[in-house]
Amino acid sequence: MVLAGCAGTDPVVDDPAPPDPSPPDPPPTPPAIFAPLGGPLPTLSMEQLGAFERGRAVALRQFNEETGLGPEFNATFCAGCHEKPVIGGGASHYRDFILLGRKGLDDTTFLRGKNGIQRQYSLETGRDPSDTEADVTATRNPIPFFGAGLLVEIPDSEILALEDPEDDDGDGISGRAHFVDGVVGRFGRKAQTTSLEMFIRGPLFNHMGVTSDPLPPSRRAALPMQSSDVLAFGSKQSLLPDEPLPDSDAVPDPEISEDELFDLVSFSMTLAAPEPDPPTPLTERGHARFAEAGCTDCHVRSLEGPRGPIPLYSDLLLHDMGPQLADQFTFGDSGPSEFRTQPLWGVVAAAPYLHDGRAATLDEAIRWHGGEAQAAADAYVAFDEQTQDELLAFLGSLGGGAQASDGLLPPDAPIAPVGSYGGPAVPLSDEAHASFVRGRAMFDRDFSYTEGVGPQFNGDSCRGCHFMPTIGGAGPSGVDAMRQGIFDPQSGFETPESGTAVLRHATFVAPERPEPDPRSNVFEPRQTPVVFGLGLIEQIPRQAIEAMADPDDDNGDGIAGRVHVLSDGRLGRFGWKANVPSIREFVRDALSNELGMTVPDEPGLSFGHATDQDDVPDPEASAALVDALESYLQLLGPPPRRPSDEAREARGQALFATVGCASCHVPALSTEEGKPVPLYSDLLLHDVAAEGAVGIAEGDAGITEFRTPPLWGLPETAPYMHDGRSSTLEAAIETHAGEADASRDAFQSLSDADRSSLLAFLRSL
Repeated sequence: MVLAGCAGTDPVVDDPAPPDPSPPDPPPTPPAIFAPLGGPLPTLSMEQLGAFERGRAVALRQFNEETGLGPEFNATFCAGCHEKPVIGGGASHYRDFILLGRKGLDDTTFLRGKNGIQRQYSLETGRDPSDTEADVTATRNPIPFFGAGLLVEIPDSEILALEDPEDDDGDGISGRAHFVDGVVGRFGRKAQTTSLEMFIRGPLFNHMGVTSDPLPPSRRAALPMQSSDVLAFGSKQSLLPDEPLPDSDAVPDPEISEDELFDLVSFSMTLAAPEPDPPTPLTERGHARFAEAGCTDCHVRSLEGPRGPIPLYSDLLLHDMGPQLADQFTFGDSGPSEFRTQPLWGVVAAAPYLHDGRAATLDEAIRWHGGEAQAAADAYVAFDEQTQDELLAFLGSLGGGAQASDGLLPPDAPIAPVGSYGGPAVPLSDEAHASFVRGRAMFDRDFSYTEGVGPQFNGDSCRGCHFMPTIGGAGPSGVDAMRQGIFDPQSGFETPESGTAVLRHATFVAPERPEPDPRSNVFEPRQTPVVFGLGLIEQIPRQAIEAMADPDDDNGDGIAGRVHVLSDGRLGRFGWKANVPSIREFVRDALSNELGMTVPDEPGLSFGHATDQDDVPDPEASAALVDALESYLQLLGPPPRRPSDEAREARGQALFATVGCASCHVPALSTEEGKPVPLYSDLLLHDVAAEGAVGIAEGDAGITEFRTPPLWGLPETAPYMHDGRSSTLEAAIETHAGEADASRDAFQSLSDADRSSLLAFLRSL
């Protein structure tokens, strides 16, 4: 069997019945290799622990255009794809990526023109176009790498001893090692990578566009773990990534330093193996059923390393998993339906499962097994429900169960205090507290294909786009939504027949990458806005917003803000184009247009879709789910002010008004009850684009018009502007044009000290 992938636990029921049949003898006690998920090996020296912590910081580091991101990319930081349930794990579907191939290549369908990876974003054009040479594509779900360094140490001979490529023993299992340049591969879905260093350098380059040079021999020799067959340099030099990976952008190569790469490899090497739970009668019976079904023919209990038996429950061999899982990719010597046996330690916290994440639960993953694993899958299906639950309970005991979550929030995570990031706007009653917790859990939850995600989508949770610096915040450029349009200089902007949204992902039964309208020639990313304080914004009276409008610039100040009135007469106040009128419509729109989930028909509401083309009964999102998300967003408070130099920031606040920023970024509006809402926005549409700019129209909002974004939470929510083009606050100000020309020029004419004061004020918001 081959399982892969983070938290969707299967229900189990314990009972006092005695074990029957008897479980296999326990393996010898392994060495000190265990820790909670995300923790370091317990045997590390202080120096190695220092490298572990520094490497973890590198994994969390957000790259941008100035530090080497791109020019094409899928993600902006390593931990974005290895986050669940903690750093070092996998990720849900919003972090899936796409392989590219072409039939008829010499020994592989892997298309090298783009390093085999379809990037989603382009710093130059917004959307990286689909590769026209590719006629084979496939989805891959990120893979956890807990305990990966322990796999480095396992001798080739230990893996090769389990081979039976011709099925000489007649058991229907014909596993074989994947040799790469004469070395046994052990990392990746196809065991196509032999070195953890290359397993890191490859994704840095392929998914982030971050260049690197190979570690020199002296640094490789200093890594905390070495192969028992050969040091990280020596006679088997071919196993090493000895070529620089450069690119053509303006940032000098390498874009990650030797020290950072060393620390990142060290961190990946020294993540501990998931600590298993103590056995119980239930899990011992499940262990016996696991062996009885034949699962241990591939998921062998342990491999012997220099530290002793390593209980990874994998033989690290390639197995033919049958035509249902085949995806036409060969990767060197591997066949289209061959996949490496995925280690099972920590598997309960690693949903979704299988190479493309098609299985939401362990039960589904087992049932998908075919080919060499067909007999084991059939045996599992033939078990009664209680016996299946026993087997699933055993899998759940292999580490990580206490950390497993439906999203990224740890189990029983407390809510943040009032006045802090992610906390409520006001003290909560018991009823409101329960509503906040329930809604936050739904906001964080990763929904599955079987619950209605897709058939096309951007994310599978609300948190997937709103997580910086905490749940409810913004998102990096690697989760931007994409807008499309058709522009002709003579006729102007035309909305494509399919709408302006073009999504990133599709379910495994649909085309791997949704394509834009063939006539679209303009693509524009949409940076994730914060949802902090939406409840307060919703309470601002319509007439207060309308009173600030001056669409014809009657006062002659060069600013012509206007309200966005929707076709049904409602006032838009949310979104970059102020095209969403209420929190409930915001929720309905996001569920349908970002997650691909249908929503209930509700009188007077028009956002979202009531039907779609998948097999999940409509509506896929219940009214109760919409209620929970709406209540949470109504209660979620604005970010706190964080002053650090009050005199300097007061000077900056005065300058903010003097240069004219406060003409659009109005410091505060009031609710109907007179409560001030310090959002620094008038919620109006303004033309702030440079002359000749071409963008995307939304409803009555033109191609260069955008709602004034609230500034609260500004220091924690880079990058800036509607398309994330600005990595810093100063760059964002200097990007302003149109109605903001005068304010931008006034800012630029300030002295260095005054500009610094104004920026200090913004950073205090």
